[in-house]
Amino acid sequence: MYVTPHTTRFLLAATTALALAACSSDESLDDRQTNESVGIAGASRNTNSLLPVNNEILEADGVYNPDRNAYFGDLHVHTAYSFDAYVFGTISTPEDAYRYARGEALQHPSGYEVQLQRPLDFYAVTDHAMLLGVVREAADTDSTFSRYELSEPLHNINAPDNMTVTSLTARGDAFSNFLPAVLGGILDGSIDGNLVAAISKSAWRDSVRAANDAYEPGSFTTFAAFEYTSSTDDRGNLHRNVIFRDTERLPAVPFSRFNSQNPEGLWRWMDGLRAQGIESLAIPHNSNGSNGQMFKLENWAGDPMDDAYTELRMRNEPLVEITQVKGTSETHPLLSKNDEWADFEIAPYRVATKLYSEPAGSYARDALLRGLTLQEKGVLNPYKFGFVAASDTHTGAISEDESNFFSKAGMIDGTPELRGSVPVSFLYGIAVRFSDPGMLKEVDGENYLATSSFEYWSASGVAGVWAEKNTREAIYEAFRRKETFATSGPRIKVRFFASYDFDDNSLENPQLIADAYASGVSMGSDLAAAGKREPGFLVWAVADPMGTPLQRVQVIKGWLENGQHQEQVYDVACSDGLTPNPQTHRCPDNGASVDLSDCSTSVGIGASELKTLWRDPAFSPNQEAFYYVRVLENPTCRWSTWDAIRADEKPRSDLPATIQERAWSSPIWFRSAQGAALSVGNDAS
Repeated sequence: MYVTPHTTRFLLAATTALALAACSSDESLDDRQTNESVGIAGASRNTNSLLPVNNEILEADGVYNPDRNAYFGDLHVHTAYSFDAYVFGTISTPEDAYRYARGEALQHPSGYEVQLQRPLDFYAVTDHAMLLGVVREAADTDSTFSRYELSEPLHNINAPDNMTVTSLTARGDAFSNFLPAVLGGILDGSIDGNLVAAISKSAWRDSVRAANDAYEPGSFTTFAAFEYTSSTDDRGNLHRNVIFRDTERLPAVPFSRFNSQNPEGLWRWMDGLRAQGIESLAIPHNSNGSNGQMFKLENWAGDPMDDAYTELRMRNEPLVEITQVKGTSETHPLLSKNDEWADFEIAPYRVATKLYSEPAGSYARDALLRGLTLQEKGVLNPYKFGFVAASDTHTGAISEDESNFFSKAGMIDGTPELRGSVPVSFLYGIAVRFSDPGMLKEVDGENYLATSSFEYWSASGVAGVWAEKNTREAIYEAFRRKETFATSGPRIKVRFFASYDFDDNSLENPQLIADAYASGVSMGSDLAAAGKREPGFLVWAVADPMGTPLQRVQVIKGWLENGQHQEQVYDVACSDGLTPNPQTHRCPDNGASVDLSDCSTSVGIGASELKTLWRDPAFSPNQEAFYYVRVLENPTCRWSTWDAIRADEKPRSDLPATIQERAWSSPIWFRSAQGAALSVGNDAS
């Protein structure tokens, strides 16, 4: 046992006190321990024990809850080891990121402190595998790599006197040119590939060490992780985050786009590690910017998907990130024309471009329907995934709060002016118009910066899991069984079960959750047909106690009819004692509103909890379908409105002034008797 100086001082003091006490009496310490008429021996003369036994059990990794707890975290976090984050001014390390997740303040590249209102339960640093740590090394003029000519524009880029807005152009140029130059140098031999590999290996080891140092089983869980950053030739986004179950054995370096542009290469690499006992899963993100490529109907080579492809994909990708800073990927108004809430934080471009992204094949609900189409054709469903959310922060610090949004790209978008929520200053506007007029956009007679698509970005999101305790093992198993949910930022809790044994009294049963697990299935699972019996769905949502009250809970159903995609949004529980209209399946308006002069919201409207037992009015035991829950809060101000109000400006008229924060459960798939034979895709592991 390691004894601290404090412990040593305490022991010396205690020993001295005992010695003095012994010397102050004619009785020896032995006499005091054995003489029944005095001291502690006398107080315990009927027993040979001086003190009672402490029967308390110390749980090293937290208390086990068979009904499972909701834990919240972020599985998509970048630090200074990511090539782009460092160029954006981020010097935060993985250690800094984990301290931030535990509740400590962190210095933002734009010069102010950021801090969570409350800690998270789990966190994963996912720096880009591609040239991991190399940009940071290029900027360090004491390093060997900094001596290459291509490193010179990066020298001391994050020195204190260079952390100003005047450095943004140079940072943009460095971001655009460095990666292709390094790759070209490695391929032609002008750059030492072994040196680059050594830099990445060192950064990876440091990231893993930081995760292990920060891991506190039962209190705070960390995962070794990285981002695989690939895209199609037309810049359709194919990024994935790879999360390792544990850290006892890991690859020496992560797998990057340089190893394979094709995600199938990543999955085969993961399979190879799995054969060696190294377990991991990949989570695609920003499918909204994939230009229809994330959820295609054929494989990378353009060949029809088959069962082998499905098993490979589902074994490695059980989850999809449904919302984050760069937009929400649930659905799109062009895909879900009868869903009034489909137009939520839509970022219309391919990632890091202003190129339009094709919605079909880019959104999760469409993918779930495409999976049913493939299944109907006799192929195992490759799109039976659960939902999570994340931030994709590039500062080490998640920014999930609309009222305190600092975006994700460090110095590039760290102020309202840079992210386009307030008009550009007069002098800066003149300079921008002179250098590149296309970087300005006029709205309502005011000029706003339009250097990227920052105005479409979102204060989102947070991943939720239901797990027995807060440990790597328990949370990872929740990922695997897809008992996960996603929120746009608030800590909304969502439960979703299906069972044939629910009845009208189930909601009052104190053993409701235990019985739901015992007799039914939870989110992320299949429910097999049971003759002509009709299942019940338990839907339960609890508002964030520090957030906004709930307005309604919905069930989204998807199915095929004559081979065509069909979907229906059902409001199943309403706040304020209201009930859904049986014809429209909509809750009446509860009257919640937002005062856009100060972003204050209605008082006394909304619910802290909504719970119901719902049955599908159009249920058919012969119909393959999926169901998932969507929970909506009352309206609140969007981050861009908060920015404008604080700057005493009018909010931009071309951006939503308010939003409805929300949460989504993972789906439950109903399998008809005929379709249940094709359920391997959901269970592949």
